Amino acid sequence: MFRSRRLAFATGALLASLTVAGCSTTVHLEPADDANDPACADVSVLLPDSVADLDRVWTDAQATGAWGDPSVVLRCGVAPPAPSALVCTTIGGVDWLVLDQEAERQRLVTYGRVPAVEISIKRGEEFDFATVVDELAKNIQSGLAPATAHCTELTAPPSG
Repeated sequence: MFRSRRLAFATGALLASLTVAGCSTTVHLEPADDANDPACADVSVLLPDSVADLDRVWTDAQATGAWGDPSVVLRCGVAPPAPSALVCTTIGGVDWLVLDQEAERQRLVTYGRVPAVEISIKRGEEFDFATVVDELAKNIQSGLAPATAHCTELTAPPSG
């Protein structure tokens, strides 16, 4: 009888672990070159469980976060941008350089901070672009390195 209880318990534990494993998906991302910067660990621990009603999904790269399928991706440790003629805007108390539009995604990178943080948002989703950036910025702001430069001309963030 003792042996059958152990077997039943082991079978139940195995089924439970397979069920949990079957529900979790890991998203493959490339870590940024400086993802091992200690400041990225400070940012990573502040990433929220959801953004714009999108649940966080697991990633396989250091200093990254993803939400949705992934509709939103964050990478810490990307190369800090130099001064540029690109749109620079403040959202959530953080200055962001809006990178050139891509066909499927819009990317922003923190301006004036080392290491820099990049947010990539899938275009055409049913959420407000500025709201996503605002939510993430407010969550990670206390973990970001202090700003050494700021946007000089504030413009409205892109919509979409």
